[in-house]
Amino acid sequence: MKYELPSTLDVSVHDGVATVTLRRPDKLNAVDAALHHGLADVWRQLADDPDVRVVVVTGEGRAFCVGGDVEWFQSIAADEAHRYRAMEDARRLVNEMVGFARPVIAAVNGPAVGLGCSLAVLSDIVYMSDTAFLADPHAAIGLVAADGGALAWPVMTSLLRAKEYLFTGDRIAAADAVAMGLANRVLPAHELHSAASALAQRLALQPARALHDTKRALNLHLSRAIAGVIDFAFAAESETMFLRALGSDSES
Repeated sequence: MKYELPSTLDVSVHDGVATVTLRRPDKLNAVDAALHHGLADVWRQLADDPDVRVVVVTGEGRAFCVGGDVEWFQSIAADEAHRYRAMEDARRLVNEMVGFARPVIAAVNGPAVGLGCSLAVLSDIVYMSDTAFLADPHAAIGLVAADGGALAWPVMTSLLRAKEYLFTGDRIAAADAVAMGLANRVLPAHELHSAASALAQRLALQPARALHDTKRALNLHLSRAIAGVIDFAFAAESETMFLRALGSDSES
């Protein structure tokens, strides 16, 4: 199957396992407009590929994904049309990942920040390199964490822990992410991809219908939680982007 994606997002399929790789290593896989749109589009294309039974998501180079590219972020903050498209893609990315039937394994090979953190934590199983960390600094830079921890973290960790790290934007080391329930395992960097691949191959051999419907049943907990906050969260994030473009941080 031919995937229609930007050159910065690669999909390779082998023995039932699709590996989705973010490919802006010189920018630490920071997300620009094309990559953001591709990340929203790729899940429907993966779902349409009959050869895909399991997905592994990772980043090329030293980082998993450090969030939004600065120039792109400035453009969506300053331009209402760009902001609207970005918010639509962000909402679609969240909903597509939560609704995607096949198992998704995040192989977090380095920093996973902002959108990168969301991409990891919205996966079904999170393997982290011992050199990696998670962080969601939305609030610390004046934004609502609509496509980030505000949607999903309270389902995975305690509300108190979610508040602490979302309010401060502090880094969460790999071992702490496992202890908090935001990741499954920490592995030495040189073992990460082989471990993720081994798990993917194991899951690809499971009875597909039972595995997919088990995921659907489990993700009903997540989708119901997200449905209760997503409209407010994205409207609020769009507003804080506008205020940030104006150089304002006024209370309402």
